[in-house]
Amino acid sequence: MPIVVDIDVMLARRKMSVGELAERVGITPANLAVLKNGRAKAVRFSTLAALCEVLECQPGDLLRWEAGDGAGAGAVAGAGAVGDG
Repeated sequence: MPIVVDIDVMLARRKMSVGELAERVGITPANLAVLKNGRAKAVRFSTLAALCEVLECQPGDLLRWEAGDGAGAGAVAGAGAVGDG
């Protein structure tokens, strides 16, 4: 997928665990792992905003685009969003 998730980078910079981030953001560790490992099909803006607030960063610090196989067209919409639960 051409969207790369760099949550690991910010966690390392902030010396924070996945469990602590999940708790502070208000999502389950399992849902955070889905997002962190690039398996999420979508992410709610409220979740992205909470991640940025807790990690004190910008959305571009967490998500970046890389040229790829083009398999991600339309992947933002649809089921499987990582959200508030």
